[in-house]
Amino acid sequence: MSGKMSFPTTPIAEVPMSELFNGNQPYRPMVLVVDDECSIADTLAEILKRSGYQAKTAYDGPSALEIALLTPPDVLITDVVLPGMNGIELAIDMRRIFPDCKVVLFSGNAATSSMLASATGAGHNFTLLTKPVHPKTMLTQVAECVRSRMAAS
Repeated sequence: MSGKMSFPTTPIAEVPMSELFNGNQPYRPMVLVVDDECSIADTLAEILKRSGYQAKTAYDGPSALEIALLTPPDVLITDVVLPGMNGIELAIDMRRIFPDCKVVLFSGNAATSSMLASATGAGHNFTLLTKPVHPKTMLTQVAECVRSRMAAS
Protein backbone atom coordinates (compact mmCIF):
# COMPACT_ATOMS: atom_id res chain seq x y z
CA MET A 1 0.00 0.00 0.00
CA SER A 2 1.28 3.43 -0.74
CA GLY A 3 -0.46 5.49 1.97
CA LYS A 4 -0.88 5.00 5.68
CA MET A 5 -4.28 3.74 6.75
CA SER A 6 -5.94 5.20 9.80
CA PHE A 7 -8.16 3.03 11.96
CA PRO A 8 -10.43 4.07 14.79
CA THR A 9 -8.96 3.20 18.18
CA THR A 10 -10.48 2.30 21.51
CA PRO A 11 -8.58 3.06 24.72
CA ILE A 12 -7.82 -0.17 26.56
CA ALA A 13 -9.65 1.13 29.63
CA GLU A 14 -12.85 1.23 27.56
CA VAL A 15 -12.66 -2.41 26.48
CA PRO A 16 -15.61 -4.17 28.11
CA MET A 17 -15.12 -7.02 30.54
CA SER A 18 -16.62 -10.30 29.38
CA GLU A 19 -19.95 -11.18 30.95
CA LEU A 20 -18.82 -14.83 31.02
CA PHE A 21 -16.37 -14.22 33.84
CA ASN A 22 -16.79 -12.69 37.26
CA GLY A 23 -13.16 -13.10 38.30
CA ASN A 24 -14.00 -15.90 40.75
CA GLN A 25 -14.03 -18.74 38.27
CA PRO A 26 -10.93 -20.94 38.38
CA TYR A 27 -11.07 -21.77 34.66
CA ARG A 28 -10.31 -19.12 32.08
CA PRO A 29 -10.61 -20.17 28.43
CA MET A 30 -7.34 -20.11 26.45
CA VAL A 31 -7.26 -18.03 23.28
CA LEU A 32 -4.32 -18.25 20.88
CA VAL A 33 -3.88 -15.09 18.78
CA VAL A 34 -1.81 -15.32 15.60
CA ASP A 35 -0.78 -12.37 13.44
CA ASP A 36 2.52 -11.57 11.74
CA GLU A 37 2.01 -7.96 12.80
CA CYS A 38 3.25 -8.22 16.38
CA SER A 39 1.43 -5.10 17.54
CA ILE A 40 -1.92 -6.52 16.42
CA ALA A 41 -1.37 -9.93 18.05
CA ASP A 42 -0.05 -8.40 21.27
CA THR A 43 -2.87 -5.85 21.49
CA LEU A 44 -5.58 -8.47 20.92
CA ALA A 45 -4.00 -10.71 23.55
CA GLU A 46 -3.92 -7.84 26.06
CA ILE A 47 -7.58 -7.05 25.37
CA LEU A 48 -8.49 -10.71 25.88
CA LYS A 49 -6.51 -10.92 29.14
CA ARG A 50 -8.20 -7.80 30.48
CA SER A 51 -11.53 -9.39 29.60
CA GLY A 52 -10.93 -12.54 31.64
CA TYR A 53 -9.34 -14.91 29.14
CA GLN A 54 -5.95 -16.54 29.08
CA ALA A 55 -4.21 -15.46 25.89
CA LYS A 56 -1.01 -16.37 24.12
CA THR A 57 0.44 -14.92 20.94
CA ALA A 58 2.29 -16.31 17.96
CA TYR A 59 3.51 -14.50 14.88
CA ASP A 60 3.43 -17.38 12.38
CA GLY A 61 1.72 -20.75 11.88
CA PRO A 62 4.51 -23.12 12.98
CA SER A 63 5.05 -21.17 16.22
CA ALA A 64 1.31 -21.23 16.86
CA LEU A 65 1.24 -25.01 16.52
CA GLU A 66 4.17 -25.36 18.96
CA ILE A 67 2.41 -23.16 21.51
CA ALA A 68 -0.86 -25.06 21.06
CA LEU A 69 0.84 -28.39 21.70
CA LEU A 70 2.04 -27.04 25.06
CA THR A 71 -1.16 -25.15 25.92
CA PRO A 72 -4.17 -26.32 23.88
CA PRO A 73 -6.40 -23.37 22.97
CA ASP A 74 -10.15 -23.21 23.31
CA VAL A 75 -10.23 -20.57 20.56
CA LEU A 76 -7.80 -19.75 17.76
CA ILE A 77 -7.88 -16.22 16.36
CA THR A 78 -5.66 -15.95 13.31
CA ASP A 79 -4.94 -13.61 10.47
CA VAL A 80 -5.43 -15.35 7.14
CA VAL A 81 -2.36 -13.87 5.46
CA LEU A 82 0.72 -15.18 7.29
CA PRO A 83 4.21 -15.93 6.02
CA GLY A 84 4.77 -19.56 5.06
CA MET A 85 1.68 -21.32 6.40
CA ASN A 86 -1.46 -19.21 5.91
CA GLY A 87 -4.12 -18.85 8.58
CA ILE A 88 -6.56 -21.21 6.90
CA GLU A 89 -3.92 -23.96 6.75
CA LEU A 90 -3.16 -23.26 10.41
CA ALA A 91 -6.87 -23.46 11.29
CA ILE A 92 -7.24 -26.80 9.48
CA ASP A 93 -4.17 -28.23 11.24
CA MET A 94 -5.35 -26.89 14.60
CA ARG A 95 -8.79 -28.50 14.16
CA ARG A 96 -7.14 -31.78 13.12
CA ILE A 97 -5.08 -31.80 16.33
CA PHE A 98 -7.72 -30.20 18.60
CA PRO A 99 -11.15 -30.96 17.09
CA ASP A 100 -13.02 -28.89 19.70
CA CYS A 101 -10.96 -25.74 19.12
CA LYS A 102 -13.11 -22.91 17.78
CA VAL A 103 -11.60 -20.79 14.99
CA VAL A 104 -12.00 -17.12 14.14
CA LEU A 105 -10.18 -15.87 11.05
CA PHE A 106 -9.61 -12.20 10.34
CA SER A 107 -8.12 -10.41 7.40
CA GLY A 108 -7.88 -7.08 5.66
CA ASN A 109 -6.98 -8.73 2.36
CA ALA A 110 -9.74 -9.12 -0.25
CA ALA A 111 -8.03 -12.21 -1.73
CA THR A 112 -8.85 -14.24 1.36
CA SER A 113 -12.46 -14.81 0.28
CA SER A 114 -11.37 -17.25 -2.44
CA MET A 115 -9.11 -19.07 0.04
CA LEU A 116 -11.99 -19.29 2.49
CA ALA A 117 -14.36 -20.53 -0.22
CA SER A 118 -11.88 -23.29 -1.06
CA ALA A 119 -11.68 -24.33 2.62
CA THR A 120 -15.47 -24.23 2.92
CA GLY A 121 -15.75 -26.40 -0.19
CA ALA A 122 -13.45 -28.91 1.52
CA GLY A 123 -15.82 -29.07 4.50
CA HIS A 124 -14.18 -26.55 6.84
CA ASN A 125 -16.46 -23.92 8.35
CA PHE A 126 -14.67 -20.90 9.82
CA THR A 127 -15.87 -17.46 10.87
CA LEU A 128 -14.20 -14.58 9.01
CA LEU A 129 -14.01 -11.05 10.41
CA THR A 130 -12.72 -8.12 8.35
CA LYS A 131 -9.84 -5.97 9.60
CA PRO A 132 -9.88 -3.65 11.32
CA VAL A 133 -11.87 -5.51 13.95
CA HIS A 134 -13.31 -3.46 16.80
CA PRO A 135 -12.44 -4.97 20.20
CA LYS A 136 -16.11 -5.29 21.16
CA THR A 137 -16.79 -7.28 17.97
CA MET A 138 -13.83 -9.59 18.63
CA LEU A 139 -14.83 -10.12 22.27
CA THR A 140 -18.40 -10.88 21.26
CA GLN A 141 -17.18 -13.46 18.73
CA VAL A 142 -14.80 -15.09 21.22
CA ALA A 143 -17.54 -15.22 23.88
CA GLU A 144 -19.86 -16.89 21.36
CA CYS A 145 -17.15 -19.46 20.54
CA VAL A 146 -16.58 -20.20 24.24
CA ARG A 147 -20.32 -20.50 24.90
CA SER A 148 -20.79 -22.94 22.01
CA ARG A 149 -17.79 -24.98 23.14
CA MET A 150 -19.04 -25.07 26.76
CA ALA A 151 -22.52 -26.10 25.57
CA ALA A 152 -21.02 -28.95 23.53
CA SER A 153 -19.12 -30.29 26.57
